[in-house]
Amino acid sequence: MICDPHEDFLTIIRSYNPDPKKPLAVVRREFSAFYEEFQEIAGEPPELERVEISPGVIGYWISVRESVTDRVVLFFHSGGFTLGSTQDHLGFCTRIARAARARVFSVDYRLAPEHPFPAPVADAIEAYTHLLAHGYLPHRILPAGLSSGGTLVLDLLLSARDKSLRLPQAGICLSPATDMLFCGESVTKNRDLDWVTAARLDSMRTVYLTGHDPHDPLASPMYARLNGLPKLYIQAGSHELMFDGIGSFVDKARWAGVPVQFEVWEGMFHNWQLFANQIPEAREAIDRIGVFARDVLSR
Repeated sequence: MICDPHEDFLTIIRSYNPDPKKPLAVVRREFSAFYEEFQEIAGEPPELERVEISPGVIGYWISVRESVTDRVVLFFHSGGFTLGSTQDHLGFCTRIARAARARVFSVDYRLAPEHPFPAPVADAIEAYTHLLAHGYLPHRILPAGLSSGGTLVLDLLLSARDKSLRLPQAGICLSPATDMLFCGESVTKNRDLDWVTAARLDSMRTVYLTGHDPHDPLASPMYARLNGLPKLYIQAGSHELMFDGIGSFVDKARWAGVPVQFEVWEGMFHNWQLFANQIPEAREAIDRIGVFARDVLSR
């Protein structure tokens, strides 16, 4: 029998899966407290600056000593479109700022059910055009997102292409939700290996889409026309429920001529990159993100 070295840690984070029976405000507080528990910032704390992007949409500049002023990682947090914020991803954002040697602009986009699809997509586009309007050059902006935030990166790139906006050179998608039907075999095969549950995925689809067709390309980028997108850097863990969906999206993007750098992390579960204080694979993943980001933003 093969021993999973992270089983004890997985047991801990499984206990934090949102309880749908609790009021949403309580679930959000508990989720944020859970993530913040693992987001301790090592070393010098970052400089923070709050910016109103548009009514109800806030951005936070996160800068560290290593940040080059005109290089921006435009970040979208995880949380299944219903939970999460910059505050509960702050340690991760700080690590990304150091690894990328850039400023991170983290977006607190509007959340469902108060603001269902396509509101978060509109907020992602608004954040990008906000940066362009303030003089940041497209090749110095690198959209990056985790889980649902990774989906928003793809939505942003698709929308910018279709609106004939100037595109960034690349996008970073970490464990993105690419198909809201969640029909890959990994949803069943990995049910005992991931901390996200099939029920959680079903709930995300229900609350976020509110009956909207999951085949909509901006709901499920798997069904989009992908031609003309810039280079994508995608990380996924082999133990994720959404692994097959991500792999299918990568295959389709490559067939459409999109350059895709796809990294499969053996034995890793959903959002493992967030837990850099607990597991070495998270620190290694962030280091690789930094290498990619520095290469893109220096061109």
